[in-house]
Amino acid sequence: MSYLDRISLPGEADPGSYGTCREEEPALYVTDDFKTAQKLKKEGHAVLIYLHEGNMQEDFSEFMYAVEDPGEIDREYAVRVYQRLKGLPWKITETARCLIRETVPEDVDVFYEIYSHPEITRYMEDLYPEKEQEKQYVREYIEKVYSYYEFGIWTVVEREKGEVIGRAGFALREGYEDPELGFIIGVPWQRKGYGEEVCRAVMEYGQRRLGFSRVRAMVDPRNGASLRLCGRLGFLERERVLCQGKEYVRLEAVFNE
Repeated sequence: MSYLDRISLPGEADPGSYGTCREEEPALYVTDDFKTAQKLKKEGHAVLIYLHEGNMQEDFSEFMYAVEDPGEIDREYAVRVYQRLKGLPWKITETARCLIRETVPEDVDVFYEIYSHPEITRYMEDLYPEKEQEKQYVREYIEKVYSYYEFGIWTVVEREKGEVIGRAGFALREGYEDPELGFIIGVPWQRKGYGEEVCRAVMEYGQRRLGFSRVRAMVDPRNGASLRLCGRLGFLERERVLCQGKEYVRLEAVFNE
């Protein structure tokens, strides 16, 4: 007898305006049977594989998620698996004024408006020349970074008006082990405390949810505003470094010490 369970997720995995899923009642299916899993997947359902001794010889490599004990599936995990399989962004965390969520290709148009201000690209890399290039980069980022590491650079949304106002999160830089804090707030929303509010929430998420004990920041030495913000967040300057021919101040924040 094969195992099959349907976890109903009404109101918890609302697609909103993102992704392609428009199910009346979002649900995650859990099964240990290969043929059943394939059938459900072809029908467009989100499928989680239950692995046990009886099906270890089956090739479930086409399925992204699997568990060894269905009884340990909690609601948050079920929602996140469903959203990932349906191409929907995870909500990362919230502040009093902002929502931080995963980036979707639909955000790119607003990113170009934010990055069009010369103050933004003065200290950081610009976007791709063409919007479609940037959207493809976001699609690949979702697949290769969010899905693998479960963190990355996220989108910041002002909650009251639902406007995308910036980006914040963690990145991995070649040659360094510790994650790196990155943030950008669009010029119209600067000097209103959004940067500190968002970065504090992101840092707390990194410590509490991701288990980070140490976070870096790499800041252009001319960028006084970002250096001051890092100072308020508890970062300490460690050294000046050259990275790809550009000078940075390397700062470090340590948790639980």
